[in-house]
Amino acid sequence: MKKKAWGVLFLVGGIGLFIAFIFIKKDHVEKPKEEPVTLKWYINYSWFSTKWGNDIVSKRITEETGVNIEFIVPKGNESEKLNSMIHSDTLPDIVTLGWWEDENQDIVERGKVYSYQQLEEQYQIGFFEQANKESVKWYTLEDGNLYGYPSYSYSWIDFQKRHQTISSHQNFLVRKDIYEAIGSPDMTTPEGFVAAVKKAKEMFPTVNGKELIPIGCDEFTERGNNSFDSWLQNFLAVPYEKDGKYYDRNTDDEYLRWLKVFRQLGEDGYLNPEIFIDTRSQLSEKFLEGRYFCLFYQNTDIEEQEKEIYEKNPEQIYIAVEGPRNSKGDDPVLSVPGINGWTTTYISKNCKVPEKALELFTYMLSEEGQKLLYFGEEGTMYDIVDDEIVIKQEVLDVLNTDRTKYNSIYGADDTYWMLKDSAKIEEISYEPDYIRQLYEWTNPYVAYTGQYELDFGDDTKMATIYNRLNQMWADTLIQLLLAPNEKEFNDYVEKYKEERNKIGYLQFVEAATKLIQQNKEKLGIKE
Repeated sequence: MKKKAWGVLFLVGGIGLFIAFIFIKKDHVEKPKEEPVTLKWYINYSWFSTKWGNDIVSKRITEETGVNIEFIVPKGNESEKLNSMIHSDTLPDIVTLGWWEDENQDIVERGKVYSYQQLEEQYQIGFFEQANKESVKWYTLEDGNLYGYPSYSYSWIDFQKRHQTISSHQNFLVRKDIYEAIGSPDMTTPEGFVAAVKKAKEMFPTVNGKELIPIGCDEFTERGNNSFDSWLQNFLAVPYEKDGKYYDRNTDDEYLRWLKVFRQLGEDGYLNPEIFIDTRSQLSEKFLEGRYFCLFYQNTDIEEQEKEIYEKNPEQIYIAVEGPRNSKGDDPVLSVPGINGWTTTYISKNCKVPEKALELFTYMLSEEGQKLLYFGEEGTMYDIVDDEIVIKQEVLDVLNTDRTKYNSIYGADDTYWMLKDSAKIEEISYEPDYIRQLYEWTNPYVAYTGQYELDFGDDTKMATIYNRLNQMWADTLIQLLLAPNEKEFNDYVEKYKEERNKIGYLQFVEAATKLIQQNKEKLGIKE
């Protein structure tokens, strides 16, 4: 009996433990998840307006990482806002800014941001397993630490692997219906360019009830104007170096020859005053209205407007055509994203939960994360058919007609571009033909120019000279375009040369030449 009693006791006890285990397990399963951590992410662009949390992609990222994002953008001058936060020690959790901005060095030197090595060593999340090895190597400072991680960083190795499918963002654009109405002229020579601009203005003094702007351009900033300096120089194949030394592209004879063409057009009334003061938002609005006949611009910034124009009138879209060329007729040399990429992103020491920020970045940089950011959520936004990604038609319909709506509903196609790794996944071109034309036009002319992106790092003297040269050129460029005659144009050029020498230009050339050679060695570029 005693033995039997113990057996019954063990049986009852076992059943009790089993029942208790079931209730404990059930209680564990039904326990609600912890609320996501909200991080504030500063984007140093006043035009950025995307909201996190409403679209499929950002919701999925929050589910995967437990991180919610509140974006912060400057309402006015970006540099003033960022500097104010740096000096008042009010940087938010995460900060993204252009790689060329002076504040990159400032926030590191002032100890305002974590190094990724420090956080990875502490939290062991696997960040460096997902990060681009070449980008990490490039951005690691002399102290052995990586502080800012880039977006759209493209190494020389990446370019060599995929250069046949890489496009440049730089186009010379014309409004299709106007260009065809004036006979689709050759605009590669000064004579042909001037004749085309004048004929366009003569035949179409107004478009859609508003005055035609014969020549448009990117906005003028304290560093110059992309349309009238670097992009025009690229179409003219102006070199970055000569005889193994840094070359000032701004004083190149071919380039100045074409600036004189634009100056004369200005004197004749074909450079509207508003192009010198319009902001990016005003430019976008006028682009949407179809008010420009021609302009140098970046295709990535006009997709939304192009699609909206196409829906209203397909003949009024902008197309890429052959633009100005040098006197030899050389092909353009159009740059692609270099090793510096576009922006750099930091985790601020004000971040109360840096572990979650690093976890977020690690996921976004993973192949799964990059795939999500570009293609969206499988099953919801695309299917796999014969091992190929096929975007659902209803998703494409929105993407190709209303980018703002697409961002708010789906949030893919690089809506969240801050940690874009250009080399991580093979992107698929599912854009409509009229958008693909802008990109594919550039393919024969692309070139890697990352070695010429100058970042002097700790050499504050050279960095200061470089900034002053850029600011001086920005002022000079406007003077050249608005010069009342060619004599004053030439005088401004000579004055620019004199002033640059006064601030240490010759020293700068020596330092820049050395830096370019160092860049080539780091990138593995051989002469």
